[in-house]
Amino acid sequence: MATATCDKGFSCSYMLLKPEEVRFLDLIHILFSSDIGKRDFVDSAGHDSTEESFRRRWLIFISIVAQKFLQFVAKPLGFVGSLIETWLNLVSSNRSLGRLFLNLCRGSVQKPDKSSANFLSFIGNLDKRVELDGSIKCGDGKYHAALSMMASKASYENRSYLEATIKDQWKMEFVDSYDFWNDYQEKATTQAFVLRDKNEGQDTIVVAFRGTEPFDSDAWCSDFDISWYELHGVGRIHGGFMKSLGLQKNVGWPKELVKQDDSRPKLLAYYAIRDMLKELLKQNDRARYILTGHSMGGSLAILFPTILLMHEEKLLLERLDGVYTYGQPRVGDENFGKFMEKHLEEYNIRYFRFVYSNDLVPRLPYDDKTLMFKHFGTCLYYNTAYEGKIVSEEPNKNYFSPLGAIPMMLTAFRELFRSFTIKYTRGPEYRESSLLKIFRVIGLIIPGIPAHCPQDYVNATRLGSSDLFLPRPKDPENQK
Repeated sequence: MATATCDKGFSCSYMLLKPEEVRFLDLIHILFSSDIGKRDFVDSAGHDSTEESFRRRWLIFISIVAQKFLQFVAKPLGFVGSLIETWLNLVSSNRSLGRLFLNLCRGSVQKPDKSSANFLSFIGNLDKRVELDGSIKCGDGKYHAALSMMASKASYENRSYLEATIKDQWKMEFVDSYDFWNDYQEKATTQAFVLRDKNEGQDTIVVAFRGTEPFDSDAWCSDFDISWYELHGVGRIHGGFMKSLGLQKNVGWPKELVKQDDSRPKLLAYYAIRDMLKELLKQNDRARYILTGHSMGGSLAILFPTILLMHEEKLLLERLDGVYTYGQPRVGDENFGKFMEKHLEEYNIRYFRFVYSNDLVPRLPYDDKTLMFKHFGTCLYYNTAYEGKIVSEEPNKNYFSPLGAIPMMLTAFRELFRSFTIKYTRGPEYRESSLLKIFRVIGLIIPGIPAHCPQDYVNATRLGSSDLFLPRPKDPENQK
């Protein structure tokens, strides 16, 4: 087993999984031997792994198998995803399936260009809305929430789409979009973009982190990686998310980027965004910024100020107006939550964690004594009618139980029915795509998957009440 010391890295207590080093017999031994610390594919320190419970060993088994499988199917999965996206955009470019076949007969098929502003990702095809809700003006309590969700949805798209949408549709300044390096996966896996909203006399910079793309094996590996690091005075944090944000291999989180050889051709997310924000904020003393993201992007958004706190970046913390996350998975343990709540309050940073209905992802990783992951902060929970309330924890916090299966399936049926009627009850701008309707059908079998799509989070920020963003008493459970 590999070992490490505090002065070599940055954490004296950690548990790291290395699926690339696991063999078939090792997987079997995980289930039948409680001393996983002797395995080459587990690197741990400051953590007693000699008597791991069967449940923890089972979760480690699942994590490693999932990552090995994702690594094995990475190329075919990416190829299938590319085919699906190309087909969806081919139909869209020719306006309909019928017209596509007509153009095919005529020899005048409009072929999609993957780098164009009209090309949509798979996520973008689920919800094609581009325009901001004109009824939500700057100064409305939910203005930043609605803008952040649209930015989070747009983060899945290419640079041309982002630039055209932000400039032409939103009338804002497109700063840049980025592909960031992951030292552990040795490739660029993390995407984010930055816009600047100077409308109506304010100056707000928005940093939007992209979530997990459906056909991106690297991103899914980060999600399934249940490795963790314990930061002194902070708590235990999900290892996969830290690696995506810019954790430096064998170094950790030094305040300044450690120069390495040419094996790192691109920037690391945290360091590049931090330095970029410093330059932008210098241009206007009144400028502030917000962080946002959907799915894993939300985890990176709330982890970013954690590293700022570790580095005592007072200026950036004082100018951070808020963090808005949508369908965000758990990031750390209870100590991490307490650390963040204390310092977010100290710097008056608002943190809103949106959860829609039975969305599977916010219920993962499990909140139990085995994994120890917990949520914190203000949870805005929305039901299928997009009625929101502030709760300390979303209902059914660990997603699935035999008693909860039937109610969840009934909810999925209501969502499918609503998919066909919402354009009449809420307006044509809420019409759902055929692709999303197919996802709603899948939700009848596996509830919670379609609930994670951006469509419902966009609807929640538009149709939900602004009162949820007003100052509230200490007990949030009674607030609606």
